[in-house]
Amino acid sequence: MTAKTSTVSAIASARRAAVADRYAANALAVEWRSLSELEPIADEWRDLAARALEPNVFYEPAFAQPAAKIFGRDAGALLVWSGTSPRKLLGFFPARIEPRRYGLKLPVLAGWSHAYAPLGTPLIERDAAEPVIAAWLAHLADDPELPGLVLLPFLPVDGPFATALDAIVRRAQMPVADFNLHQRAQLVPDGDRLFYVERTVGQHKHKELRRYVRRLGDNGALLFTTATEPETVAGAIADFFKLETRGWKGKAGTAASLHDDIRNFITAAVNGLAAEGKVAINRIFIDGSAIAVTIMLRSADTAWFWKIVYDEKFAHYSPGVVLTFAVTEDLVEDTTLVRTDSCAVADHPMIDHIWRERLTLCDRLIAVRPLASFSTIRRLEMLRNAAFAAAKAVRNQMHP
Repeated sequence: MTAKTSTVSAIASARRAAVADRYAANALAVEWRSLSELEPIADEWRDLAARALEPNVFYEPAFAQPAAKIFGRDAGALLVWSGTSPRKLLGFFPARIEPRRYGLKLPVLAGWSHAYAPLGTPLIERDAAEPVIAAWLAHLADDPELPGLVLLPFLPVDGPFATALDAIVRRAQMPVADFNLHQRAQLVPDGDRLFYVERTVGQHKHKELRRYVRRLGDNGALLFTTATEPETVAGAIADFFKLETRGWKGKAGTAASLHDDIRNFITAAVNGLAAEGKVAINRIFIDGSAIAVTIMLRSADTAWFWKIVYDEKFAHYSPGVVLTFAVTEDLVEDTTLVRTDSCAVADHPMIDHIWRERLTLCDRLIAVRPLASFSTIRRLEMLRNAAFAAAKAVRNQMHP
């Protein structure tokens, strides 16, 4: 057994050495392109997403390209290419150059995020993570046209990317600070998946759930469905828009269907991902009418519980909770999935009580040049986050 372990270790070391030689950081090419100019490399971009160190569906072409038309008109991406022939895309770091921050002339390169994409992990070639990250940081340090400060939002604190990034900035002695540290629910079933739901919610909650299902059934013929094929997904999106418009978002004027650009983006993104087998839309019907809809996105071994909406006329029967439990059981049974990100805010009143595991995220500030205004930005970012926290506390007191 010892000999076998030594052999496996030697093979792994040799493989890492070969990869390091093939993708040496100083042999890689880095370029900046606006997001609107990425269509010609969509195939290379899609291939990189399939090989990514950590999946991020929000940075894949099917999602990011329609999103960029609304949320990324001024954004671009640093692309890391291999020095081989033909060249190979090894890194995708979308970002926005912010000339001013906090009302001051303090340029920052901020990772690209928006209200519909709550994750900032870049796409990195899994077999060349450290060389790719090192090449990206070296380019930032050397290019005077780019800010010397990088702010990565919604970055997981743990995981392969964080580990590789930490090692490189430590060796390079680049100043780093984390802000907006928070946790949101995620589903990470352990080896005993069969009893995950029973174990996390308990008998009382299960009894309550069964009562909700019975009461929903009293209103008519009850049906649970899952749409995954592109043709059925298209119809399911229409139900999502319809329910959202009839609810509080419709009354507030924030429902997606009330804004053509947002509706078109969601439709294009979901349909595009569905064509790649990366979407599941679950619905509850009563007498043929949808009363609850969830949209689940997927890439590799990770899923994202992206959207949920329900008919508020049935609020007393908690159709959103009922559908979430049904989706949870499906996710737990799918052994090809390692985890599912809730995409929820911290301390969410519903999903936090169903999914007990947590994903810790932060906004990470890195000074890639010695003369960058790191200490100033750090203080201002701390004040900014303190102000947001105070505003949130006041809002929660006014609307418990």
